[in-house]
Amino acid sequence: MSLEENLPCISCVSNRWTCQWDLRYHECREASPNPEDGIIRAHMEDSCPQFLEPSPLVIPMNHETDVTFQGKNLDTVKGSSLHVGSDLLKFMEPVSMQESGTFVFRTPKLSHDANETLPLHLYVKSYGKNIDSKLHVTLYNCSFGRSDCSLCQAAHPDYRCAWCGGQSRCVYEALCNATSECPPPVITRIQPETGPLGGGIRITILGSNLGVRAEDIQRISVAGRNCAFQPESYSVSTRIVCVIEAAEAPFTGGVEVDVFGKLGHSPPNVQFTFQQPQPLSVEPQQGPQAGGTTLTIHGTYLDTGSQEDVRVTLNGIPCKVTKFGAQLQCVTGPQATRGQMPLEVSYGGSPVPSSSIFFTYRENPVLRAFEPLRSFASGGRSINVTGQGFSLIQRFAMVVIAEPLQSWQPPREAESLQPVTVVGMDYVFHNDTKVVFLSPAVPEEPEAYNLTVLIEMDGHRALLRTEAGAFEYVPDPTFENFTGGVKKQVNKLIHARGTNLNKAMTLQEAEAFVGAERCTMKTLTETDLYCEPPEVQPPPKRRQKRDTTHNLPEFIVKFGSREWVLGRVEYDTRVSDVPLSLILPLVIVPMVVVIAVSVYCYWRKSQQAEREYEKIKSQLEGLEESVRDRCKKEFTDLMIEMEDQTNDVHEAGIPVLDYKTYTDRVFFLPSKDGDKDVMITGKLDIPEPRRPVVEQALYQFSNLLNSKSFLINFIHTLENQREFSARAKVYFASLLTVALHGKLEYYTDIMRTLFLELLEQYVVAKNPKLMLRRSETVVERMLSNWMSICLYQYLKDSAGEPLYKLFKAIKHQVEKGPVDAVQKKAKYTLNDTGLLGDDVEYAPLTVSVIVQDEGVDAIPVKVLNCDTISQVKEKIIDQVYRGQPCSCWPRPDSVVLEWRPGSTAQILSDLDLTSQREGRWKRVNTLMHYNVRDGATLILSKVGVSQQPEDSQQDLPGERHALLEEENRVWHLVRPTDEVDEGKSKRGSVKEKERTKAITEIYLTRLLSVKGTLQQFVDNFFQSVLAPGHAVPPAVKYFFDFLDEQAEKHNIQDEDTIHIWKTNSLPLRFWVNILKNPHFIFDVHVHEVVDASLSVIAQTFMDACTRTEHKLSRDSPSNKLLYAKEISTYKKMVEDYYKGIRQMVQVSDQDMNTHLAEISRAHTDSLNTLVALHQLYQYTQKYYDEIINALEEDPAAQKMQLAFRLQQIAAALENKVTDL
Repeated sequence: MSLEENLPCISCVSNRWTCQWDLRYHECREASPNPEDGIIRAHMEDSCPQFLEPSPLVIPMNHETDVTFQGKNLDTVKGSSLHVGSDLLKFMEPVSMQESGTFVFRTPKLSHDANETLPLHLYVKSYGKNIDSKLHVTLYNCSFGRSDCSLCQAAHPDYRCAWCGGQSRCVYEALCNATSECPPPVITRIQPETGPLGGGIRITILGSNLGVRAEDIQRISVAGRNCAFQPESYSVSTRIVCVIEAAEAPFTGGVEVDVFGKLGHSPPNVQFTFQQPQPLSVEPQQGPQAGGTTLTIHGTYLDTGSQEDVRVTLNGIPCKVTKFGAQLQCVTGPQATRGQMPLEVSYGGSPVPSSSIFFTYRENPVLRAFEPLRSFASGGRSINVTGQGFSLIQRFAMVVIAEPLQSWQPPREAESLQPVTVVGMDYVFHNDTKVVFLSPAVPEEPEAYNLTVLIEMDGHRALLRTEAGAFEYVPDPTFENFTGGVKKQVNKLIHARGTNLNKAMTLQEAEAFVGAERCTMKTLTETDLYCEPPEVQPPPKRRQKRDTTHNLPEFIVKFGSREWVLGRVEYDTRVSDVPLSLILPLVIVPMVVVIAVSVYCYWRKSQQAEREYEKIKSQLEGLEESVRDRCKKEFTDLMIEMEDQTNDVHEAGIPVLDYKTYTDRVFFLPSKDGDKDVMITGKLDIPEPRRPVVEQALYQFSNLLNSKSFLINFIHTLENQREFSARAKVYFASLLTVALHGKLEYYTDIMRTLFLELLEQYVVAKNPKLMLRRSETVVERMLSNWMSICLYQYLKDSAGEPLYKLFKAIKHQVEKGPVDAVQKKAKYTLNDTGLLGDDVEYAPLTVSVIVQDEGVDAIPVKVLNCDTISQVKEKIIDQVYRGQPCSCWPRPDSVVLEWRPGSTAQILSDLDLTSQREGRWKRVNTLMHYNVRDGATLILSKVGVSQQPEDSQQDLPGERHALLEEENRVWHLVRPTDEVDEGKSKRGSVKEKERTKAITEIYLTRLLSVKGTLQQFVDNFFQSVLAPGHAVPPAVKYFFDFLDEQAEKHNIQDEDTIHIWKTNSLPLRFWVNILKNPHFIFDVHVHEVVDASLSVIAQTFMDACTRTEHKLSRDSPSNKLLYAKEISTYKKMVEDYYKGIRQMVQVSDQDMNTHLAEISRAHTDSLNTLVALHQLYQYTQKYYDEIINALEEDPAAQKMQLAFRLQQIAAALENKVTDL
């Protein structure tokens, strides 16, 4: 144990090892239980002999000073033997004792020029042994840093410094025979030396003897003008800062300061000049609205003042000055509006004339597309970015923001990952629409980071992302080195093996070299690279003198910025024995003869087949060309429209429902009461006198549900009851989810326990594949709800946007063509049963809509002339109120649509007295019926009787009633083919049947057209859900690992079984439900015709998740045939998704519980927990006796008296049913 040198006793007895100090032998020893005399026990440091309280505490340098100090506990110390000293300054002086018991010693003349002050801890020794010393003093030097009189006088009074005129230096007062007053102030220079006529700039005056304190400065004059002193910036003796006032004309003059009555004047070479700066022009003269453009301002006297005095603004927005001199440079800030802005320059707060200088803000550049879509982590790949407005930009950069994924767990020896921002400055500007970047290198493991790639264009940043997806980085490929380090080149091609070679590289981009010469690339696949080397063996890049092996040329592969040296290449130098001129005729001539004969025979035999083929080919090409043209046109139109929709999404955001509404709709909307269910309304009717008692009892029931023994018995008892139907199990599980939402960790534990029991049943029955196929048990529905809860945030942040865009694309495509309001069939759909099997003539119209009493301008709305009035209302409401949530929109039957073709007004209705009649059939009114033309003005208003014209004796509620009343006798676009008017002749009936019996199959190409138009949106949704590159929610990884663990535990090695479990637990149980019901997650209304197309995509998603091969034939349903080509791709996506999840870092129980606890904390308060407990108790009351019996038979439940607790709750709630 090491002791502190100057405090040996105190450091011994105060340490944690319980030591004691021996005064006689002056050493530290291990503590003994019965110490002798002369021992200082442990933790009794106050009993140690010690010296303390030195005076004075500060000692001047170069002057002998008497220092006194005290001592205590000195019985064993002889005063005559004491010495004080310092090892640092190498001195030791004897100590004498005064009559008062005080010790004293005199310091020598000490010096230390490195610092103003020097703390010293003095030692005290007796016969060469250190006695504990607390003598801490400070040595100080008056001369250090005090070069003039004012600085000397500003020293701390305790230092007793004085300015010695004879020595012209600051010394300790006792070292100077005669002190003198401070000389007048001296001015050595000023900053800046010029200023604007308007004044207002700060001038810094530097010199010496400029006062001791700010109050000493009494007056400042610069070039004959007053300069206001700034005390907050004053430095003793050396610096004065003041703000100059305005001058009337240019002028040059000196500086004068009055310091406590003493005047100081600047020398002739230190002068200040008033001058007027004049900006004349600026370049460039335009830039992006986001700012970031570096402007260069030309003019005269622009270097007036200093950089801090200049302020440049554009329409009030600062342009940050970055360079100050004869020319000014500044960086523009963002502007709220585009257009020409005046440039204003001010010096010292006063603007200078610059009226004719303008800068124009243009629209920010737009990124349209980029390719390729990915790069290796080492970077260096050329990325072609196309768009518009690039010529405005001065500086481009490709920025990658890498944020470590929380789920990523690095190897043990690796350091933790840190956020990184990489800026790639390598680019080539081509023109206004094209820039080529070299992708910057990112960390080696890109999958461990959330990478955001941006293109920085001056002040504008744009995500490198389009509808095709975001730019991504993939890990670098790996190459296998040549065996033995040498590749023998014998077949004119060099072969290199590796992995992921073409994941972010093409044949045209890849480079290979043999020594110093290029090896021509021939083939590049995922695992193989072939290139053709030079004919003659080239020299190596680095020639070795001695080692002949190293004189062989290296084989180097270069992908982007990274190179791999795989080994060296040895050319085959053997000479062929047979001349090449003899080999060629002997081989080629017979080969040509054989080929010629074979071709002639084949040509003769294939003539007839060729003619048949050409005929069929011509027909197919015609059909293909027709579908292609239609797809291309429809897709182009849709992308233009969806761009507007996307802009709306970016402006207003995706209308994601809040957590409570989302869970209410997922859990309870499918119930028999729908949106009237008590869990959605949240109405718990309890008389006020009973409410405290009931609520207290329900809280006790909640505590009972948190007992695992009770809850397991409760669920088992209910499931054993015959009348406990599948619908009741689903509803019960949803109630349980809400009731236990505050403790999702406990809910998950219950779910795991029940799931293990369910798995055991299927394993014993030797039918594990059937597990999770349906929601026939409580635990299966609990799993559905658990997934819905855990994936809400993922839906909101990641998968929601592509799903919403898919829904909007389908809705837009359906509404683009006729939709039969009665038969619910559309011209543009994916569902063959919902296909409008007739050619309906229609024309698109754009009407101007004025919303009455809202004071807004007319809004253009696109409709069809074949739309019913209700359909027109829906499209108008969709357009007018699109900035509001759908739940806040008015209903179509709550508004009136009025058309004013001239001086008259007409109410438009689906059915009225003017409706077309044919026998007992009545046709729904359309815009064509009222002869509404393109560009017409319609007025939308609330329902009111006064708005109805006299000739219409039917208000709008009656209109809807009439439509429902004659539902089986009204038609819109197509009359039902099996209904014929009784008044027509038999012959006429047959003709009508023949005419209306259209072959609907001829319209199936419309399905293909719609499918091609929507394909990109479908692919984007599938990729967002199934792409392994996206962040997988921890709940999915956790549950999939649980399934893998159980399969291994039960020795289930059939991959199909595990695949079915995962498919039934996530894609079919959650994603299909959300896909078919977008209104569960979004605030939208889903029409039946849109729902029909969503069902086809949902069915495709289900088919993709199965491993069963679907054998298709001409008799297969059209919906199956529609996506037959893509199914294999989707199946592979599912397989890769499952494989990728299996390879992810495991989510521990602790991490999962933390995640669940966060969900509970965030959302439990918003749910109707009390209502859920009340509803759950209804099941307890219904099966009360059975539950009591089960609890009494269970030993664990008996031990916790669960039956008794339930009886107490029941007693408190015995009148609950009647009260409610």
